[in-house]
Amino acid sequence: MARRDKTNYYLDIAETVLERSTCLRLKYGAIIVRNDEIVSTGYNGAPRGRANCDELGTCVREKLNIPSGQRYELCRSVHAEANAIISAAREQTLGSTLFLACRSGRTGELVSGTTSCAMCKRLIINAGISQVIVRETKDDYTVYDVADWIEDDDTIFEL
Repeated sequence: MARRDKTNYYLDIAETVLERSTCLRLKYGAIIVRNDEIVSTGYNGAPRGRANCDELGTCVREKLNIPSGQRYELCRSVHAEANAIISAAREQTLGSTLFLACRSGRTGELVSGTTSCAMCKRLIINAGISQVIVRETKDDYTVYDVADWIEDDDTIFEL
């Protein structure tokens, strides 16, 4: 049996972390790795002490037919990337890599083509994370250089 490459090894762990997600729509798992050591993990779910969507049996954004990627202020959850960053000291995240995996809450299938939302991108930038690697399939992934997110500032709009 061939040894799993390191990137997919970490993505496998992020995929295991997403099993703790309480979101009904999309289950995300994130891990932060620095110097080949796992610094922290995070999954999407309601803030500590608040009821989770899976406990309530409903998603407000789904009830209102809000498309994926929009109106996050209505979501009960703290995103996986944010939870991983919250659980780490900044000195641990400087120069690190964040690994991210996503599965559908309905089908359990891997979801390809995802990336961090605009709010999480800002947190990732401020945490000093260098790369974000997102699982596309069991063996394929996309690597994002966080420096590109800084240069291609998606928060500047032409009026």
